[in-house]
Amino acid sequence: MADLQKSLDKLKLKIEGGMAPESVAIMHQATKDLEASGVVNGILKVGDKAPEFILKNHKGVTIISEELLKKGPILITFYRGLWCPYCNKDLAYLKRFKEQLEAKGVTLLSISPQLEENNNKIVEQQRLNYDLLTDNGNNIASAFGLRWTMIDPLKSLYDSFGINLPKYNGDTSWTLPIPARFIIGENGIIKYAEFSVDYTKRPNPDVLLDIL
Repeated sequence: MADLQKSLDKLKLKIEGGMAPESVAIMHQATKDLEASGVVNGILKVGDKAPEFILKNHKGVTIISEELLKKGPILITFYRGLWCPYCNKDLAYLKRFKEQLEAKGVTLLSISPQLEENNNKIVEQQRLNYDLLTDNGNNIASAFGLRWTMIDPLKSLYDSFGINLPKYNGDTSWTLPIPARFIIGENGIIKYAEFSVDYTKRPNPDVLLDIL
């Protein structure tokens, strides 16, 4: 199977190669600033108790983490939005592992701040075979320590690209989750945790099978 990071690297070259150098510089500096902010120090780690959640999926069905954990572990991936090509590629790669994860009793979920209708769009476009949940205001992302607030000049740059987060997410906070994956055991304890402040960097999903 193709390597996810190699695919993301090719995508990055294509995207940034078509952008003005000034725009690329703003995006790279924003990533450096986020890393320097110390936000990563608050992200939950292996051994921590995972926050419980009750969220709607892309079909409007209520999903309760406590109920899912009665059936087995949960694998959660935090997803920025329909507008993020890196996230979309990540979700598509995860789809390929769903059967192997289910064979180990694991429920695969993705959590995003975007509106239900936008989650539904990406499910249809990517033909995803798992639930995408709407986390209004990134409240669950915040409980995991992943929420951050976009400010200028990145905010204005995104707006110029047509990426208006209030429109996509239905709130005016301009917040996003740091992309991350967690495996939560049936006892509610985090068994695996990984994240990347640089949204263009993602581990290949087969590492999850090794962990499980």
